[in-house]
Amino acid sequence: MKFKPVPEAPEDLDFVSDVQRAVPLVPGTEDDCCARLMRRIGFQSRDTARTWLTFLRALELAEETESGFVRLRRDPDEEKLAEAFRTRVYGVSTVLGALPEDEPLDSDAVFEEFGEEIPTWERHKDPTRVEEVWRERVGNMLEWAVLLGLAERSDDGYRRK
Repeated sequence: MKFKPVPEAPEDLDFVSDVQRAVPLVPGTEDDCCARLMRRIGFQSRDTARTWLTFLRALELAEETESGFVRLRRDPDEEKLAEAFRTRVYGVSTVLGALPEDEPLDSDAVFEEFGEEIPTWERHKDPTRVEEVWRERVGNMLEWAVLLGLAERSDDGYRRK
């Protein structure tokens, strides 16, 4: 299963640990978990909290059970997070594949390389915003790739490590 939501990358992995710890150990509904993330982390909207909850599932730090969402008892290890990010988040392999190892590409150029990967149904769901949404998502993927040691950022853009 591939997950699509990608929140803005934090400054460090400690924030990921904080968000993970805010997810309950006893299963809770999505509404309860989002309210808890908003209260404990300070997310300003339910959408942001839901994006993080889904992203934690992608990173294998939380899971959805029959009883609701629950935190998994594992520490956010950079290497394991990078592997989960690469294999479980939709589009990451394409974004990383677009990055050269020498001359960096800016996020617009990476988005252009990624454009064909946007699912058809999403192009039709909200055609007025599809480019804006996916351009932001690709930018977020690039920043997560930097945070997880998969890419480097420079003034000129991004390149694969």
